[in-house]
Amino acid sequence: MSMQVHQIDFHRLDMKTRFPFRYGIASMSEVPHLFVRMHVEIDNRIWLGTASEGLPPKWFTKNPETDFKADDLPEMLTVIKQAAHFATTGTTYRDFFSWWMNLTERQTVWATETGQPPLLANLGVSLMERAALDATCRQQKSSLFTVLVQNRLGIELSAIRSHLNGMQPADVLPPQPRNRVQLRHTIGLGDPLTESDIAADEKLEDNLPHCLTSNIKRYGLRYFKIKLSGNLDADLPRMQVLSKLLDKQVGESMRFTLDGNEQYATMARFQEHWQKLNSDTSIRRMVDQSLLFVEQPVHRDSALLPEVKKTVSDWQDAPPIIIDESDAEIDSLPTALKLGYSGTSHKNCKGILKSIAALGTIKKEQSVNRQLILSAEDLGNIGPVALLQDLAVVAALGISHAERNGHHYFAGLGMFPEPIQNQTAIDHPDLYQREPSGLLALRPTQGQLYLDSVNAAPLGISQQIELQHFARWDI
Repeated sequence: MSMQVHQIDFHRLDMKTRFPFRYGIASMSEVPHLFVRMHVEIDNRIWLGTASEGLPPKWFTKNPETDFKADDLPEMLTVIKQAAHFATTGTTYRDFFSWWMNLTERQTVWATETGQPPLLANLGVSLMERAALDATCRQQKSSLFTVLVQNRLGIELSAIRSHLNGMQPADVLPPQPRNRVQLRHTIGLGDPLTESDIAADEKLEDNLPHCLTSNIKRYGLRYFKIKLSGNLDADLPRMQVLSKLLDKQVGESMRFTLDGNEQYATMARFQEHWQKLNSDTSIRRMVDQSLLFVEQPVHRDSALLPEVKKTVSDWQDAPPIIIDESDAEIDSLPTALKLGYSGTSHKNCKGILKSIAALGTIKKEQSVNRQLILSAEDLGNIGPVALLQDLAVVAALGISHAERNGHHYFAGLGMFPEPIQNQTAIDHPDLYQREPSGLLALRPTQGQLYLDSVNAAPLGISQQIELQHFARWDI
């Protein structure tokens, strides 16, 4: 399979949230959504591939001193533009993997030389990866899972991580993609828990659930992701309320994760906070019965320092802790596992092939006495492209539950033109449904998302969407 990328176009849609999404040091009420359209020559014929991503404040870089429009957004666009440059070199590659390796290596060198944070730099690579992979799956007339498990991309896992020598994608991936996943609902720091928490002037008129209890009732939720602020005076009473509310509303089948959002300077500081939280009987009971793992409590600057190992090894009743934002480089996961972490997260914005390698590392390193984790987390993904592509990868990786919050903080696909909504409704009826108001919205059923249409599509999306509906973005 010969491959050459000829042209990459960018389009933009500005979106507003239903209500502010507060996470870490940021509160998001609006976000630009980027679409990438790639023209790829595969075996002497041009194919189109698409990718998209919301560009949120304070995740790829968490610097409280910078301004989103003046600093953060231009930084994101810089790494995307640079990756697009490296993706279109005029060179013909023997297969997808050769192209991807060249792109990854060149972006990594450039980021090191220019001082770009690796997590941010990899955003550019991941967008190019998705667009090219979409085009490749269409050329192959096959689903993502089929293309991966049959290794039609020419993936050499040992070239990504040497300790994966001898492993093929089929050795790493499950026998078949998951046809449904549990939706793990985000409970943001500013989210109302009950109807009484919503002020009169903050009530929404979109007929979608707003507070936590209404989401549980509407969608049949059982899995949750609870955000921590790092402020014990705020976290302790909130966790007490949540322990009682979730027990009453969901019961023993409830499962949850905690997101530290890098709010702790050191692992020792998080351990202190954790022990104080667990001194409360109701919180301790909820943790013992239902906690799956804790995500990235320590700031990325300190999360992979050698002293973490001593804190974790001396911590007898430590919960499983995974990295997220710290999983910025190819060696991040192996380093984390040596320090005592229990795994990492998948996000498409961190890379699809990178997550396949992560799954290989986890399968190689785990044992009966040490169960490791590859979770699926979210960055406010919404359809009709980003969410579906991410779900296709989650299904292919065999992950059983996934944090999804885009449907909660955005009003369905109401910001998209009617032709795109109609196309999505026709192509993915198991994933979307029309609300009585006419709004096309995600369709969780008994707390789950059904993925048959996503798994049957090339990379999650059945047909290419028409990007002429959106403004061209000259980045």
